[in-house]
Amino acid sequence: MKELKQRLKQILIQGLNLEEISVDDIDDSMPLFSEDGLGLDSLDAVEIAILLQKHFQIELKEDEEGKQALQSINSLAEYITKHKGQ
Repeated sequence: MKELKQRLKQILIQGLNLEEISVDDIDDSMPLFSEDGLGLDSLDAVEIAILLQKHFQIELKEDEEGKQALQSINSLAEYITKHKGQ
């Protein structure tokens, strides 16, 4: 799971052009969409869905589970692990 979380951080940094942020700057439980976290916005959410499809062949659904998956690196990793291979 640790490797998955590291990979997710790298994918987000590259895919969302977060050049000023390093993998070490992102805590696994840090909120992705709040000012006290990464401060991402709704366009970033769409991009994350595309990145999950591209890198993990997983569709991020627009339901409560999908919204919960976008909370943090931890929740994204759990979502990927749960849906990989379905």
